[in-house]
Formats: sequence, C-alpha cells, structure tokens
Amino acid sequence: MAYSRLRRNSAQRKALLRDLVTDLILNGQIETTVVKAKELKRLADKMVTLGKDGSLAARRQAAKLVRFEKDAEGNYAIQKLFNEIAPRFANRNGGYTRVIKTGVRRGDATQMAIIAFVE
Repeated sequence: MAYSRLRRNSAQRKALLRDLVTDLILNGQIETTVVKAKELKRLADKMVTLGKDGSLAARRQAAKLVRFEKDAEGNYAIQKLFNEIAPRFANRNGGYTRVIKTGVRRGDATQMAIIAFVE
C-alpha cells in the first residue's frame, strides 16, 4: 500500500504521525494539512480498531504508537482511547474519522483540513 513520505525521513515522519495521533485522541479533532490528515486517518482508524479489541496485546500495540501524554482531566491518551473513544464505535465497522477540507493557509497556500472522530 502506498503512502505519502510527507517530505521527511522515516524517523521524522514516524514522530510527526505519533504526535498527530496522540493529539487527535486527546482533543477529538485537529487542524492540519490535507495530506497529513489523510495519512493520519489510516493510523487513527487502526488505533480505534485496537481499542475495540481491548486485550492486553492490543494495548501494547497501541502504546507503541500513541505517546504517553495526559489530557486536561489527567487521563492518558491510551486510557482515553480504550475507555472513551473505542466504546463509542462498538457497533461501527471502520470509518471512525472524517477529513473536512477548510480552505488554504495564508502563508503558503497549502490546502488545510480538520480531521475529527465521527459522532
């Protein structure tokens, strides 16, 4: 399966996508470029699928990608993924996030988008 390199080497790309996935889990939605949002969608959907599984092995696999950060209430991103986000999608088979294009960024005219979890 082809993916976008995002003009970064593999370590930088992995770090960027880890940060974006963690921020999406903690905040529910984020604004980024369309290309980054489309790459993030793939990873976020995989994390929700792991969250729906709920096993220890799934938690460890998710912990490889999601950073060890807390939200405003003091919950870690992994806890929020497994306890709040995944149960919301218990009856849904895929398509947990949506990408909504918002316009262009003023500085460099890059197409921007909001990626959010589906309600």
